[in-house]
Amino acid sequence: MSEPTTELSAEDAKLVTLARGARGRIAAVQGAALRDETGRTYAAADVRLPSLALAALDLAVATAASSGSRGVEAAVIVGATPANPPDFAALRDLGGPSVPVHLVAPDGTVLATVDAGA
Repeated sequence: MSEPTTELSAEDAKLVTLARGARGRIAAVQGAALRDETGRTYAAADVRLPSLALAALDLAVATAASSGSRGVEAAVIVGATPANPPDFAALRDLGGPSVPVHLVAPDGTVLATVDAGA
């Protein structure tokens, strides 16, 4: 795990904006966004229905996979903390264990960057 930083590439900063927007639209606990191997982006928020519960990251991965993505360059999760990271299993399935994942506070502050193998 790396130290907190506010220095993200422009492409990763875009992921933060997308994840914050997805989270904010429905006041979800978490929002996530990822960039696939071709540069396409996917964003999602937690889904909590009586018969269905999906984590934001899992939904973003599922959307990417169902769109034909074959890899992931980077991901962002807004609302996750280093002390309570989400499950990265689906992300590893699509992108492998070395995908960088930025854990971001709701205000956009990057708390940590981990890899999907964490």
